[in-house]
Amino acid sequence: MSTEKRTIRTILVDDELPAIDELKYLLSNVPDIDIIASAGNAKKAVEIIRSTKPDLVFLDIQMPGKDGFYVLSEIMEDPTPPLVVFITAYDEYAIKAFEENAVDYILKPVPEDRLHKSLDRVRERIDENEEAEKSSASLQKLLAEVGLKPGISRISVEHAGRNILLSPREIDYFEYESRKVFAITHKGRFPCQSDLTLERLETRLEKFAFFRANRSQLVNLSRVRSYAPWFNGKYVLTLNNPDKTEITVSKARVKDFKSAIEL
Repeated sequence: MSTEKRTIRTILVDDELPAIDELKYLLSNVPDIDIIASAGNAKKAVEIIRSTKPDLVFLDIQMPGKDGFYVLSEIMEDPTPPLVVFITAYDEYAIKAFEENAVDYILKPVPEDRLHKSLDRVRERIDENEEAEKSSASLQKLLAEVGLKPGISRISVEHAGRNILLSPREIDYFEYESRKVFAITHKGRFPCQSDLTLERLETRLEKFAFFRANRSQLVNLSRVRSYAPWFNGKYVLTLNNPDKTEITVSKARVKDFKSAIEL
């Protein structure tokens, strides 16, 4: 195990300067916390987070204009979002905060012991993420050694609190909805890893029969039962799954669809 000291690069976001100063003071004696920037509104916070890529953000909820949940929803679209701890004077947002993947929720004024407990949670989450990255790298190496192209032989999805691996051939289609990509199979609808986009899936699945039918759906052509022209120059595909799902091919993609099925 490496003995190198880890530093948690941290940003503070609050529209009240005294609140930022107080938090800076409380964190000043924490050796592994490095405060790299602060912001007083949501828009500036998103800009700073995306430019500096911190490990941790302490985030106020109620700010003029956009609130802290706006910041969280924006940065969660990034490939490697930071961990977020909400610090607020109001307790009615606690449940929503955890539903939106916040690590913790601290009420103002911030007790020092409560802050340290929160930092322990942050460190645990960082350790978990690092272990997951190491496991993923080991799996990629193993796949390469046995002659499989890393990253395309399995798709990791969430189910019942665990990550399960699906073969692309099991998947009827992928769908982007509510800022999340879902894999749909005959067994159900499963959320994919948070950093996965349809664009990345297109690249990863280029050797499989997947086709980008429209902006929000990537369909497995081997699951297409029938197709027909639709209105406004579009096509509609019917899948051979139990639900006989219909997928619309946008007008701009019809030519590529015909080429994909060799018409």
